[in-house]
Amino acid sequence: MAALRFVATLATVLLLQGPLAAQQSSSTTDVDAVFARFAAPHSPGCAVAVARGGEPILSRAYGQADLEHAIPNTAETIFEAGSVSKQFTAAAIHLLAQEGRLSLNDDVRQYVPELPEYDDSITLRHLLTHTSGLRDWGSVASIEGWPRGSRVHTHEHMLDIAARQKSLNYPPGEYYSYTNTGYNLQALIVERVSGMPFAEFSRTRIFEPLGLTSTQWRDDYTRVVPGRAQAYSPDSGGYRLNMPFENVHGNGGLLTTVGDLVRWTELLHNGEIAGPEFSAAMQAQARLNSGRLIEYASGLYITDYRDIPEISHSGATAGYRAFLTRYPDQELSVALLCNAANANATSLAHQVADLYLPGGGTDTGYVAANVSAAELASRVGLYRDTRRGLPLRIELDGGALDIDGTELIPLQPNVLQRGSSTIFEFETLPGSGGGTGFRSISSDGDTLQYVPATNFAPSAADLAAFGGTYRSDEAEATYVVTVQDGRLLLQRPFDRDLTLTPAYEDAFTSGSTLIRFHRDQSGRVRELSYGISRVWDMRFGRVD
Repeated sequence: MAALRFVATLATVLLLQGPLAAQQSSSTTDVDAVFARFAAPHSPGCAVAVARGGEPILSRAYGQADLEHAIPNTAETIFEAGSVSKQFTAAAIHLLAQEGRLSLNDDVRQYVPELPEYDDSITLRHLLTHTSGLRDWGSVASIEGWPRGSRVHTHEHMLDIAARQKSLNYPPGEYYSYTNTGYNLQALIVERVSGMPFAEFSRTRIFEPLGLTSTQWRDDYTRVVPGRAQAYSPDSGGYRLNMPFENVHGNGGLLTTVGDLVRWTELLHNGEIAGPEFSAAMQAQARLNSGRLIEYASGLYITDYRDIPEISHSGATAGYRAFLTRYPDQELSVALLCNAANANATSLAHQVADLYLPGGGTDTGYVAANVSAAELASRVGLYRDTRRGLPLRIELDGGALDIDGTELIPLQPNVLQRGSSTIFEFETLPGSGGGTGFRSISSDGDTLQYVPATNFAPSAADLAAFGGTYRSDEAEATYVVTVQDGRLLLQRPFDRDLTLTPAYEDAFTSGSTLIRFHRDQSGRVRELSYGISRVWDMRFGRVD
């Protein structure tokens, strides 16, 4: 009955699109102001819906759904939700667990025996919470030379890549690292346990029973979807098409409307889908092997916004952007879907939420301390983290400490704050003879140890030692390293070459990519390690 009441009220709100919608909320004009830059006739845009206390109170749309045919976005336009989709995949797993057809503590190989047998068991709970250690298959595909969007990837490709990985980023449960592999595997597991395609299971067990009439999976990217917005990215003062030409889904790929999303989150968090126990299971945050509670639950982040409890997830696929959030204490939900890659969905949704949440403004959370110039200067230098080997350089710019343009605020002589929530605590390292490093502590308590690193200025002869051919069967890729014009060049198949900048001894960077070389006992370079955010240490053996 609650679902039917929600549908009736939502229908009323949708009928009041345009000027009459102002009757539904005194904030309509303010909401329009948030999206003013997307209201241009030649711009893609967004749709937004707001519900409070189980009742929809606002539904608006801006910009064009199809620039070629001048079709505007409406509140009923279908967009792709990116990783907002993950909570629906998690819900399918939890439904099967509730029915006793699987357990979250089951080993994933019980359902997907194609995966390698690692030293430690990976459970379904690890998959739900991004704590499995599994490498992200899309990142491996990009290392191979075929990043997502460059060819049509399927679940067969995903499983083939996952089955080739001899190593994990870390032992299961040790850390959190976002990986789409876990959610694509969940979609596969639902198919194998239920005996029906994942899209069909979702339709019959979730979408139709809840009245999500405009929601489906993009399991076939060639299927015609009436009412779907095309996705765009900015290009030379205009826009170009940027559609997700792939069939993988479960990690993303949900085609839906803001009305369906806001209805889903209201029903989920009110315990009206499969009972309060189901809602509690979906919102149960993961606990690492260390005992630390992390922010991620089952396709949901459990955090605070302006010191107000928030349950949310963002999404981005090709040119689509999305954000779905719920403020349980205020019984407020906001759904946002955009077909413009330059739309910051999280920021836009928060600006809308600000119009309905109590209070105004935000507290930065810190008070800058008076720290001497000499004390600040003592923090300048190159460091590397001991988990992944990533370099980090602290510089002094105009009397302030700086990392890549972000100022570090001194709270105490040995404590600095980066951004809104990360704390750097400097300390004398054990056995270092007085050497100083620091701990980086994130908002959810994740702690990284940084140690001093020595700047690397290799000679031509040093660079020549790294030259050669390197092969990885896990990525099915061969790289060639050469020296050109005094710089080290990494040549990749099917992709642009990387110019490597020295960081510290035997380590180089190219943008956010970390390349480290490993030597044998004789000092000869034998391996290349390729590291990016979701693949920490992919080894390439030297084959020449």
